[in-house]
Amino acid sequence: MDLESGVFQNQVKKESWKTVLTLAYQSLGVVYGDLSTSPLYVYKSTFSEDIEHTNTNEEIYGVMSLIFWTLTLVPLLKYVFIVLRADDNGEGGTFALYSLLCRHAKVNPLPSRQLADEDLSSYTKDIKSPAQSTFGGRLKSTIERYRVLQRFLLVLALLGACMVIGDGILSPAISVFSAVSGVEVAMKKEHHQYVELPVVCIILIALFTLQHYGTHRVGFLFAPIVITWLLCIASIGLYNIIHWNPHVYRALSPYYIYIFLKKTQKQGWMSLGGILLCITGSEAMFADLGHFSQLSIQIAFTSFVYPSLVLAYMGQAAYLSQHHEMQNDYHIGFYVSVPETLRWPVLVIAVLAAVVGSQAIITGTFSIIKQCSALGCFPRVKIVHTSSKIHGQIYIPEVNWILMVLCLAVTVGFRDTGRLGNASGLAVITVMLVTTCLMSLVIVLCWHRSVLLAISFVFFFGAIEALYFSASLVKFLEGAWVPIVIAFFFMMVMSAWHYGALKTYEFDVQNKVSVDWLLELGPGLGIVRVRGIGLIHTELVSGIPAIFSHFVTNLPAFHQVLIFLCVKSVPVPHVAHKERFLVGHIGPREYRIYRCVVRYGYRDARTDGPQFEDDLVCSVAEFIRTGERKADPTDEEMVVVGTPSTHPNGVQFREENGSNSEITEAREDGVPRAKKRVRFVIPESPKIEVGVRDELRELMEAREAGVAYILGHSYVRAQQGSSFVKKMVINYGYDFLRRNFRAPTYALSVPHASTLEVGMVYNI
Repeated sequence: MDLESGVFQNQVKKESWKTVLTLAYQSLGVVYGDLSTSPLYVYKSTFSEDIEHTNTNEEIYGVMSLIFWTLTLVPLLKYVFIVLRADDNGEGGTFALYSLLCRHAKVNPLPSRQLADEDLSSYTKDIKSPAQSTFGGRLKSTIERYRVLQRFLLVLALLGACMVIGDGILSPAISVFSAVSGVEVAMKKEHHQYVELPVVCIILIALFTLQHYGTHRVGFLFAPIVITWLLCIASIGLYNIIHWNPHVYRALSPYYIYIFLKKTQKQGWMSLGGILLCITGSEAMFADLGHFSQLSIQIAFTSFVYPSLVLAYMGQAAYLSQHHEMQNDYHIGFYVSVPETLRWPVLVIAVLAAVVGSQAIITGTFSIIKQCSALGCFPRVKIVHTSSKIHGQIYIPEVNWILMVLCLAVTVGFRDTGRLGNASGLAVITVMLVTTCLMSLVIVLCWHRSVLLAISFVFFFGAIEALYFSASLVKFLEGAWVPIVIAFFFMMVMSAWHYGALKTYEFDVQNKVSVDWLLELGPGLGIVRVRGIGLIHTELVSGIPAIFSHFVTNLPAFHQVLIFLCVKSVPVPHVAHKERFLVGHIGPREYRIYRCVVRYGYRDARTDGPQFEDDLVCSVAEFIRTGERKADPTDEEMVVVGTPSTHPNGVQFREENGSNSEITEAREDGVPRAKKRVRFVIPESPKIEVGVRDELRELMEAREAGVAYILGHSYVRAQQGSSFVKKMVINYGYDFLRRNFRAPTYALSVPHASTLEVGMVYNI
């Protein structure tokens, strides 16, 4: 369903409104968990160190005014009404903005790009090149001309991704720690860290341990928990306003911001790092856009989340304004403003809400790492799709345990919400600054709006975020160094992997052999063709990979049907099934050699196992049935072929269990086992040529004989004469990552019994 963002349409049909409201309800449990738990720690982080407590309300009103206007300008104005419109075919997040810019300015970081990729429906959607005479046209040409600008854009996107990972480590720690801190208030005793810390660690370990079950198993509980929590803090806030200070609404005036900063000066500026935490989780509204619609997120935030948060903060300000004598590190937290009779129930709800918020940011971290990996900027990891219905719900085992260890380390190391807040605030505001910078380019290059509008956007929101960023950076020694160290580590990993993968691909391109070499191969070496399909995995989208020539020259025999398979990512969120495969002949049809390029978007779930293999063979069969004969055998023209589900009137693939002796084979123990007879169901019309029918029959016989997988196993070394930095990156960085992370699976599970690895040394 396509709905226009930023406008509440009166013409929406009744069934559409039902869908929108359902999505709005579901978004409460996924998107707003982190944002809704921020009242637990904002005031405590703001007043804990920097602001001296007085008997006047100017500081309290000033902080309340800053919180209100920060919530209004950043999550509401910037994200809900502007940034949500910059979706990439319905997807959001930092990498969605970067992907959008890559297609509009043709700065795709993937080396295996093809012109055919630009014909994808999701690639070309809404792309209109700006006029060359305009500023947008000149900016586009400049970015395409200078590699340094393209690398800067990539580094900017990677920086945002690294800070999201840092947020995925810090947010669970501060959310759960702040929720559990209510124990000391409920027990009316101070310094219960010896009770809190073990409880926090147990909750965090349980949270990360249960990740492999997937969000969908408990997802139906998330929205009610967040709704209950928001109603709870809104009700308590309203009670505190009425009971303690009905005139606290005056704090909404920006005049109190001026009074606050004038009175507190440097201390007030440094306290902005705590106030910043009120917008923690705002980026999730944009990052999780692909699971919901723009209108549903707008409705949920403006009608429920935003008013609840404002009431909660106003209620805390009303309580503190009448309890100056209690303002210290212990008494200024969220729970002191909760009536004593409700503290234990509120504590339970707060812990559940913190777990929900942590779950959302952890899942978001998995998603951003999957996108980085798809764009060749992160080592290969195992991606488990925990839901068959929602593509965004994934689990990455290696990353999950790394996050857990780091999260426990910062929790045990800091042991207080103050320094955790300083660390989390810097990570959050850095991601927002990256989004602001990329959005300004989207306004000019993608929306074709005036450069003045882009400059206004950057200066207005960038100035606000830069002020908060500077206040967070000042707390470097008080915890803000943690996200910087985390980002630096992951940036080094991503840079080393991207550089090594790029150089490896360039080596493949430089050492590939031409189709002419393949055409002349038979008579020169006496090649023997054996039964079956040989599946050669390669990163190349044209030419013959060096591993195949290395294989053939040492073992002059290959299968009766050869398929050069390239599984690659394209800078779009999703590739339609009807555009999944690109298939073509290599050489004359009589050689029975094909090339197949399988394309996936950065959010697509990659299928594996026998199903992918069947789809591949069936797509090649459909190409044989519908393809045209080429006059030039060296021409590698490729044809788009969908999956079998997209051409029900085309060739269909079936396997039938054999029952006679002609289709049995012996196992290693000598006991015969039944083989599966392969059969192509070919449509009756139009009638196909005899040559095409023979080609299909040979493919069917080869598939029945079995598939052998020929994989390249390369050893990468920096060539002689390389600089010291390059040797360190390639020999110790990239090579270490290749050996210790997962090997390429090429989207299918390769049986060991049918695998042949060809080793080569890459001197790059």
